Amino acid sequence: MPEILEVESYRLLADRVVGATIARGWADAYLAKKLPSPSAWARTVKNLTITGTGRRGKLLLLETNGPTLAFRFGMTGVLLLDGDAGIEGLFYGPHLFDAKWLRGGLEFRDGRKLIVHDPRRMARVEINPDLDELGPDALTLTRREFNEVVRVDRGDGPAIKARLLDQSRVAGVGNLLGDEMLYRASIDPRTPTGLLSAAEKDRLFRAFRQTMNTLQRRGGSHLGDHMDARFPGGLCPRDGGTMLLATIGGRTTYWCSIHQHSS
Repeated sequence: MPEILEVESYRLLADRVVGATIARGWADAYLAKKLPSPSAWARTVKNLTITGTGRRGKLLLLETNGPTLAFRFGMTGVLLLDGDAGIEGLFYGPHLFDAKWLRGGLEFRDGRKLIVHDPRRMARVEINPDLDELGPDALTLTRREFNEVVRVDRGDGPAIKARLLDQSRVAGVGNLLGDEMLYRASIDPRTPTGLLSAAEKDRLFRAFRQTMNTLQRRGGSHLGDHMDARFPGGLCPRDGGTMLLATIGGRTTYWCSIHQHSS
């Protein structure tokens, strides 16, 4: 967390500052970790005007009359505009506000402030980010692009859960969305990508689109059908099967022992 759906809500929040001019910017050492220094952010953003917003996967983009400004939100980053949050809270966050967790942001000439609140200190700002390292955006993924996501050139390839989390293949899918897609598609997340059948690929693409549309409408990546059983000993809401768990692609993964059983 946050995943693509949360960052899209941040983008909509940031739309409110389009046309505003930055009076000053600031960033602590954590938020500015990808920059030469925290002062580099302050020097670069001063007097820039926001001309538009964008997003690639989980990367929020602010277009200006100069360089593109970018925000990554890590595990618990939230974007605030004068105290208004892009979302109500994060599933893995502390669900509370504390001024000591304000990491930096932008202050505008009209007095408004766009601020990053991040307890775990993993959010980052960037200047002119390299978008070539990211795959196509998960919210607009086409079938042709999906076919490239699941293409394997040699061997069996990685587990399909790990492939879905690979941001260079498809930008924006995080741990919760990946589990929900596979849950809906009835696919074992450990299945090597290269061993997926044509029918499984069809089911996964449909589940991919359904997951994005449904969870965006519900209001977040943490509102999937599998979430009520996402704990050790949980029982699948669909068929009552024991939920299994393992680390796949570096993330804790849950799946149903019955309808996601590997053949």
